[in-house]
Amino acid sequence: MLGRYVRVKVTSPIHSKHPQQGFTYGLNYGEINFVTARKRETLNAFVMGIDHPVKTFDGRVIASVEKNGERYYVVAPKSKRYINHDVSKAMEFFHPESIRCYYETSCGAIVCRKVKGEPRFLVIKNNRSAHWSFPKGHIEPGETFEETAMREVLEETGLHIKILPGFKEESNYMIQNRIDKKVIIFAATTTDTRTIIQESEIEDYSWLPFDGADKYLRFDNDCRILEDARKFFEEQGVLD
Repeated sequence: MLGRYVRVKVTSPIHSKHPQQGFTYGLNYGEINFVTARKRETLNAFVMGIDHPVKTFDGRVIASVEKNGERYYVVAPKSKRYINHDVSKAMEFFHPESIRCYYETSCGAIVCRKVKGEPRFLVIKNNRSAHWSFPKGHIEPGETFEETAMREVLEETGLHIKILPGFKEESNYMIQNRIDKKVIIFAATTTDTRTIIQESEIEDYSWLPFDGADKYLRFDNDCRILEDARKFFEEQGVLD
């Protein structure tokens, strides 16, 4: 259901009270009548991004949550991009046990430092992936994109980085046609000389010259961002 466009028929408007459990709805709540070639289903759904009562709502399914063995869907306007902690905050009144989101946003950095006087770029191989990329990770509540990038690089590699203003690029792609992923990448430098990988997350790492680093990368977006970062580092005098 994640990513589908649906119509919600609201049965319990926002700010109304649940007749049995007594809690106040922090979101409009209702039903999705979902019809397939084999059957007709009525699915439970909350509406996020609308702060007033409505009777019906057309939007995209951006999350599924579970509570007491029951599944509920979260539907939002097509123009909104809510990630896990946004949904978690909006659903505090309901206390879901698990949340799965259609949208994910991660932040990371292309880190450059001098090794024996020569510029090197850091690439890492995640335990869950067969591909090399840049250190990055999910945003936590209250963080800016830059704070997420600095925290994730530190957690994954043990490196304290300085993000250089003026460079911020995005990569957008689908994961197994189920998750809409956005990755925000900054350009950064470090004076740390010791790389300590987070073994629970990272399988391997390497500091490579540009001509070596781009050959490690499989995806066109990563290669494009690395090339743009190299040009940026040159303009900033980092590679001199």
